Amino acid sequence: MTDRSVVQIAFYAALIAALGLLPPIAVPFLSGVPITAQTLGVMLAGVMLGPIRGVLAVLLFMFIVALGAPLLSGGRGGLGVFAGPTVGFFVGWPFGVLVTGMIMKATKSWPVWLAAVVAACVGCIGVIYLFGVPGVTLITGVPIDKVLIGTAAFIPGDLIKAAIAGLVAQTVSRGLPGALLSRA
Repeated sequence: MTDRSVVQIAFYAALIAALGLLPPIAVPFLSGVPITAQTLGVMLAGVMLGPIRGVLAVLLFMFIVALGAPLLSGGRGGLGVFAGPTVGFFVGWPFGVLVTGMIMKATKSWPVWLAAVVAACVGCIGVIYLFGVPGVTLITGVPIDKVLIGTAAFIPGDLIKAAIAGLVAQTVSRGLPGALLSRA
């Protein structure tokens, strides 16, 4: 791994942390699972870095949070986050990034913005929800059908974040194509 890769991994871990500084929007009917900007950072890690570097950026962030750094939205950190209602979503991040990065690689012939939006939707929405929804049910005891209905409130915001990830990727690829490592 090159020095440049290490810096990029650290940068995206820091970006995810910085997006956690934006205040979460709590959704009371979903047992306190908040809407946060951090998943935009997760999407960008997969879209921009590709599967391996993207996963490493997310794992670095998760490791620092597990050590106790209050970097999750709302100032949460420590091992306790692995026992809360959002644990499934949090644990799903590296898997979502992996799929996002793989889709970006597989769609090199597509326009960047389209590939990025599709990759972010499938990986960082679909895959993460596959972990998150059962996690909420497991931790809170809320029936899965009610959790599915409750998570519908998050879809519009997640789609906006996927569109932003697509616009960022398109803009960066025009000005600095080498920064879009998922396409290298």
